[in-house]
Amino acid sequence: MSRSQDNWVAMGYVKGAFGIKGWVKVAADTEYADSLLDYPVWQLSKDGVSRSYTLENGQVASGELQVKFAEISDRDAAQLLRGYTIEIKRSDFEPAQEGEYYWADLVGLTVHNRQNELIGTVSSLMETGAHDILVVDGEHGRKLIPFVDHYIDNVDLEHGSIIADWGLDY
Repeated sequence: MSRSQDNWVAMGYVKGAFGIKGWVKVAADTEYADSLLDYPVWQLSKDGVSRSYTLENGQVASGELQVKFAEISDRDAAQLLRGYTIEIKRSDFEPAQEGEYYWADLVGLTVHNRQNELIGTVSSLMETGAHDILVVDGEHGRKLIPFVDHYIDNVDLEHGSIIADWGLDY
């Protein structure tokens, strides 16, 4: 299974307007809020409607990401973006470091154990502070597998699979 690099990945949402010149407040679902500022084009989506916006300016103030789009010039227009999902084109991501993965690339992978038994499919990930957790759903129920070398033997993005040291009865 070849995974597409042209899909859009949800990276947060617009919380509302900020100021009177068209700035918006953003809730970023990224490790560092300001990393979204690395992407010049954002797609905003809501209720099946998507539109691209060009990032004009951005800053983190008081721990909050604030951005200005070239296409938005006043508070009323900015307020209309409240609740829109922020998406970034996957092909625009920087390459991951060796042994590191973007969560968006792991969701949808099938997970087998060392006995080649199908555990299920990665439906999401959780951050615990200590390490990330794969949330795997399958016919044996939901499994929470720590995404650490001790349990993860192999991640094969090209073939869409993960091999884990994990039993079906865990």
